[in-house]
Amino acid sequence: MIKRFLLSSILVCASLPALGQSQNISLIAEVPRGGTVTVQGQVERVMDYDEFRIADETGSIEVYVGPTRIDIAVGEALTVTGFVDSDLGPRDICASEIVKADGTVIAVPNCDG
Repeated sequence: MIKRFLLSSILVCASLPALGQSQNISLIAEVPRGGTVTVQGQVERVMDYDEFRIADETGSIEVYVGPTRIDIAVGEALTVTGFVDSDLGPRDICASEIVKADGTVIAVPNCDG
């Protein structure tokens, strides 16, 4: 019984993604509405303390970080994960996590778009 439990535990752990394993990265031009996405690109413009625009080779999209102040600069490479709402207006990402090129992970709590 214990052997089965241990074997099951090992199989479950082995099936989980490893830390630092690459995520599915969406091209900005193909970001679907109404779901969570991850995009990579460079900061094109910082509009305010709570929003910026990120661009890749296919386009650009606004990123909202709610009340979280994030220290970023134009030209900085980022990976952004967040929710794209299903509104009919311009697409934007309400970020839940931002990863800088140096690996620094910034959790973005309470982003309610």
